[in-house]
Amino acid sequence: MKIFRKLRRTLIASGKTKSYLIYAFGEIVLIVIGILIAWKINSLNEIRKNKIVEQKIYQSLNEELDSNLKILDSSIYRYSENVKTISNTIRNVGLQPEEITTQLKKDIVLLNYKLTQLHDGAINSINSTNNFEFIESAVLKHLIASYPNELDNFNSQEAKIENIITNRLKPEIELHVSLLDIVSNRDIGFKTANSFSTQSNYINLLNSRGYQNALVDRLIQTEMQLANSISLRDKTKTIASKLNVELGI
Repeated sequence: MKIFRKLRRTLIASGKTKSYLIYAFGEIVLIVIGILIAWKINSLNEIRKNKIVEQKIYQSLNEELDSNLKILDSSIYRYSENVKTISNTIRNVGLQPEEITTQLKKDIVLLNYKLTQLHDGAINSINSTNNFEFIESAVLKHLIASYPNELDNFNSQEAKIENIITNRLKPEIELHVSLLDIVSNRDIGFKTANSFSTQSNYINLLNSRGYQNALVDRLIQTEMQLANSISLRDKTKTIASKLNVELGI
């Protein structure tokens, strides 16, 4: 810088205006070039930082989607089995008492229901923060933005099934079937207590309109949820596939 100042003073003192102007212009050009280089370096650093953030987002989301795919595969199997069991129970409406087998009794009072616990932490974090702006792919942005709604619809349908089981099927079963009768099949120690309980009437339960309607409704809602599970798994696979492309996997 001292050299430039000395050269500038020399040119001014010599009265060479043209040379000074050329020098001044050159100095301005050098300053501009320096600013542009600094701006470019800063820009490249920002791009690099954004890329690191983007990759971390992708990795986190990829792990979450892989986990959801496994959960959905299990859910599809479980709903498929539930549809078979419920359908078989409906087909046995109208049987005679001697035709009610031990296995059929178990199916008639089948109430166990497991909610599907899908993960949504990474997807919600992306959609609710400025992390969304780091994703470059427009297609991937659209898929990620719509995925929470798919999860909400899935959870809403599960809630319908749970409500049918808890508030419609369970009261009907408890009205006609002794719970001691159910547990005595698991533990021989309950046999004595069961002999003093009110006897279960599976035929009346099967012929109960409330039970039949609730069972048919559960079948319909379960079939819908089975279709939802398959659809959600396909959409999850699509997002995971796009992510793998971005991650270079």
